[in-house]
Amino acid sequence: MKRYKVAIIGAGNMGGAIARGLAHGTHIQTSDITVSNPSNEKLEKLKEEFPEIHITNDNHQAVHDSDIIILAVKPWKMEEVLAPLQLKRPQILVSVAAGISCKDLAHLTDSEICIIRIIPNTAISELASMTLITTQNASQEELSLLMDLFNEMGVAIPIEEGSLPAATALASCGIAYVFKYVQAAMQAGTELGIKPKDSMKMLAQTLKGAAEILLHHEDTHPALEIDKVTTPRGITIKGINSLEHSGFTSAVIHAIKESV
Repeated sequence: MKRYKVAIIGAGNMGGAIARGLAHGTHIQTSDITVSNPSNEKLEKLKEEFPEIHITNDNHQAVHDSDIIILAVKPWKMEEVLAPLQLKRPQILVSVAAGISCKDLAHLTDSEICIIRIIPNTAISELASMTLITTQNASQEELSLLMDLFNEMGVAIPIEEGSLPAATALASCGIAYVFKYVQAAMQAGTELGIKPKDSMKMLAQTLKGAAEILLHHEDTHPALEIDKVTTPRGITIKGINSLEHSGFTSAVIHAIKESV
């Protein structure tokens, strides 16, 4: 397989997580990763963890001979950071910025360059992200390369750009809604006499188990799995009905639609 050099602009939460994920993966050699950031603290932390990673404060130096350039900067910084880099094919531009379309990115750089937008979630730091990928000017080979990279940091799925806002609400914003459920359930556990840390561990493993069932059995459905644990006059169906009476399903639907 061809060796690719990767430059990551931005060493914040997302840029740092992507750098760590790539370093742990098998497709990019650690010595082929360069991370650029204005300040040194986060760069030095990365260097301590992965001594072979290259660090710099100079974006031009980072992208000079890189094949893949990942911009992990805030949306309002994108023009300031991207325009001066003057990227050209065959370089691949990868943007993590929400709300900036491929068309907008093309106006800031070579219009013929391969542009790939990715929307990961914060679980990328645990190599467990749901990452959404949409492209412009990408060949099948280029898309496959990015899919391979981000599948090593969780699960990646290609999606039409027009569907990206809705998918972002489900997968990126959605992780916050999952945490909100866990927080609420922990509060109930505390009231019932269970230590918060014990509740959190129970709930996290329960969520992990539910996720594994859905991911590994494509022919199933949440309704089928609920039926398996609800029995006539049982305690689970009482809880399920209480959620429905309290508007749980409606609240989740409204939350996701509000996030689009």
